[in-house]
Amino acid sequence: MRSFVLRLAAVATLVTLTACGGGGGDGDHYRPDPIPVPVPNPNPRPNTNSCSNEGLSKSAQSRYATVCMLTSSGEIVFELYTEYAPATVANFLRYVADGHFNNTLFHRVERDFVIQGGGYTSGMYERRATYGPVPLESNNTLANLPGTLAMARRSEPNSATNQFFINVKDNPGNDYKSPTQPGYAVFGRVISGMATVEAINAVPTYYYADADVSRPRQEVLIYWVQRLQ
Repeated sequence: MRSFVLRLAAVATLVTLTACGGGGGDGDHYRPDPIPVPVPNPNPRPNTNSCSNEGLSKSAQSRYATVCMLTSSGEIVFELYTEYAPATVANFLRYVADGHFNNTLFHRVERDFVIQGGGYTSGMYERRATYGPVPLESNNTLANLPGTLAMARRSEPNSATNQFFINVKDNPGNDYKSPTQPGYAVFGRVISGMATVEAINAVPTYYYADADVSRPRQEVLIYWVQRLQ
């Protein structure tokens, strides 16, 4: 875990990792404007409902809680660091247990920065958070290194709910600096499936200036997320 200790580095330029959405509507029936809708994925259903043998093997080697995620670009397995971010991990696992992330999207792809998901379904309909926000646990010595899992939030520090992101590259600008520069809470890491992360990172995107966000041109689906241990 020493490789995840927070670096004393200069602050990098940071694209704000906000949890998008808000406003009227219920359930999955709210679509944020004026963001255009990505083209539907031609494979709307998963080819399996089980984690691969490789993913199960990597999970078995971890001493942490683990989850398996199947996307339209491949499989990802994460280990989750309860001892560093207990409230954040508990919140994420509660959404996993509820099936909240099933049939959602990686709705934001900032090339060579982050990929973000958890809050929208096909057609860019919002899947609203079902639990209240969690306290920000970014001051936990874990850095936003490649393959780490962190929570998206609004400008208010204690506002993370159901949206998460994966750091594609080393992003020191996302790290905790001070109470006035609190950064984003890392709470896990990819232990299998970085090739999938890189594949999502490479998908063609559109940049929408009005929203200051890059969307995949074709939907990147999250078919399901399952807890392994």
